Amino acid sequence: MTGGFWSRIDQTGRNMAPLAITAALMLVGMVPLHLPNYAPVAPMLPLMAVYYWVIHRPDLLRPSMAFGLGLLQDLLSGAPLGMTPLIHVLVYWVVLTQRRFFLGTSFAMLWFGFALVAFGAGFVGWLAWSILNLRLLSPNSALMQSTMTVAVFPLFGWLFIRIHRAFLQA
Repeated sequence: MTGGFWSRIDQTGRNMAPLAITAALMLVGMVPLHLPNYAPVAPMLPLMAVYYWVIHRPDLLRPSMAFGLGLLQDLLSGAPLGMTPLIHVLVYWVVLTQRRFFLGTSFAMLWFGFALVAFGAGFVGWLAWSILNLRLLSPNSALMQSTMTVAVFPLFGWLFIRIHRAFLQA
């Protein structure tokens, strides 16, 4: 009987891995590095996690969780409430509709798909900031942030794959 209890505890912990990893990346991404002009171009770490987990385990990272993490990120960072949840939910929906295409493809194809998603998310963020400021802002920061995000995706993708294989596959 105790084996069943510990087995359920173990499975619950494993099932929380995508949410915990996404939350940890959100917090890591908010750590100030004190590098000049780094903050506007810092990679969107939680976006990488949302992308990967929606493709591979959408049952463990639900849209409400992506929304909640985005809202928490906005609250902690001081960004306008709703901007990050909007981006996360849009990414969730877009990736979920294309999930069958990405399952079983090469990492290069996964990376290419992420590049499209990251630049799309950067565009939505830039557009939202422009609307909030009531003027057209320079897209340079959004382009650089998207480029940085795409550039570091292979490192985090490798990490997600390792975690997925170690904890979430039978």
